[in-house]
Amino acid sequence: MSAQLACLTADVPVGGTLRLELEAAGGTVEVAMVRAEDGVLHAISDICSHGQVSLSDGEVEGSTVECWLHGSRFDLRTGAPTGLPAIRPVPVYPVTVDGERVLVDVDAPILIGKEN
Repeated sequence: MSAQLACLTADVPVGGTLRLELEAAGGTVEVAMVRAEDGVLHAISDICSHGQVSLSDGEVEGSTVECWLHGSRFDLRTGAPTGLPAIRPVPVYPVTVDGERVLVDVDAPILIGKEN
């Protein structure tokens, strides 16, 4: 597979999230589409690497999203944890904005954050 239509730009407010289920070659992938406070759209795994809960239910601050359960924070650009108790990164996915369409490639996850 390749990049697929995930949502429209208007579906995700600045500082907000949208939970998505996208199809990958290996099955369904849960994705949190997040618009950072600077307006940039990011696709990040919707599953917290610490608490196994939905990150799309968390709060966006700057270019991070905070897990609602234990307060772990993740960098939207890299997936790296920026606040404990999480120590493992979460995958981020390439995003392309084509007019109003937001495309995400869940078959090309990027794990940039340092894994401890």
